[in-house]
Amino acid sequence: MKIRVSSLLGLAAAALLPSLAMAADTPAIDKADNAFMMICTALVLFMTLPGIALFYGGLIRSKNVLSMLTQVTVTFAMVCVLWVIYDYSMAFATGNAFFGGLDMFMLKGIELTSQSGTIYQLIHVAFRASFACITVALVVGAIAERIRFSAVLIFVAIWLTFSYLPLTHMVWGSGFLAADGALDFSGGTVVHINAAVAGLTGAYLLGKRAGFGKEAFKPYNLPMVFTGTAIPYIGWFGFNAGSAAANEIAGLAFLNTVVATAGAILAWVIGEWMARGKPSLLGACSGCIAGLVAITPAAGTVGVGGALIIGLVGGFAGLWGVTVLKRWLRVDDPCAVFGVRGIVGCILTGVFTSASLGGTGYAEGVTMAHQVWVQLFSVIIAFIWSGVAAFIAFKVADLAVGLRMLEEQEREGLDVNSHGENAYNQ
Repeated sequence: MKIRVSSLLGLAAAALLPSLAMAADTPAIDKADNAFMMICTALVLFMTLPGIALFYGGLIRSKNVLSMLTQVTVTFAMVCVLWVIYDYSMAFATGNAFFGGLDMFMLKGIELTSQSGTIYQLIHVAFRASFACITVALVVGAIAERIRFSAVLIFVAIWLTFSYLPLTHMVWGSGFLAADGALDFSGGTVVHINAAVAGLTGAYLLGKRAGFGKEAFKPYNLPMVFTGTAIPYIGWFGFNAGSAAANEIAGLAFLNTVVATAGAILAWVIGEWMARGKPSLLGACSGCIAGLVAITPAAGTVGVGGALIIGLVGGFAGLWGVTVLKRWLRVDDPCAVFGVRGIVGCILTGVFTSASLGGTGYAEGVTMAHQVWVQLFSVIIAFIWSGVAAFIAFKVADLAVGLRMLEEQEREGLDVNSHGENAYNQ
């Protein structure tokens, strides 16, 4: 019996259809996206080392500056190591509503050609690691100048596992808050509120620094603070724009970051000028950070006008946070970690994402009131989750090694007592 060539071709085509369909579902690797994401990853890493280290180092006293630089540097390294062992898997592998699984333990199954969207997955691993690094670095500013170095490391290992990873999975790993419709473009809840609540918890558990409220505790090096502000500001473009591919949303996030930050600087400086009679460099630097934090959750979903309003409100809110709220809370937070972190931006994201206000618009059927409630709910979840995890982590560290340095060691300085070094040898 003769078999027609056309019939053979038809059978072959039918056999290939499933594989062709799978190929069509997998986006093509985009070299521009890969290059863009590697640059953005480097920028975010640069935000932490040296950015946050210098910013916090300049805010505290000279006898503790090396301690701060060491804490940021070593926790940075620790997070990078833990990230590739199990953290990436628990954040992004398939799991339940709160935790990913361990399917990618030690990056198992991730090949050179494995993809995450249009980029190679290894680049995604590195990009998300940079977010974890800076989140941990942010926490240490609230517990500076009195905590044992060993306690910092124990805290980081526990809190990273039980607070940062689940919140990352909930928001960016198709978990609970993502399913609820929460908007967090670059880390308003995952990074900033998460870190702020952990820092506040630690500051309460540690207590105030020896002499706090009786002695003058002034920033030791304002030019260092300025340098440590400028570096994260530039790095933040990797933080926000990098949360999209090299496309129009990245462009929107880039411009929104510029505009919101400028608005926050002006708001903080004008508010300070009116309240105290003089504008300060420290105020301008603080306003810069407040604006960057405020726009982070909204950068890729709000219009430029919305970004400006978020920046202005974020600047005034940050100033209120470090001058009024901090006094109400009666907490010793040396680097004002809690005062300038993110609640306003997260909630206003729900407002200015509206297409009628210039944003990219809500999901189908979602109203502004509903989205604002979802945003507020995500803030509440982040507060509770991070606070409980931080409390447990600090308590475990306290039981294991003790949280706080002895008072005489604290007064002499952590540089010499924790690390055997002096910043300035004369």
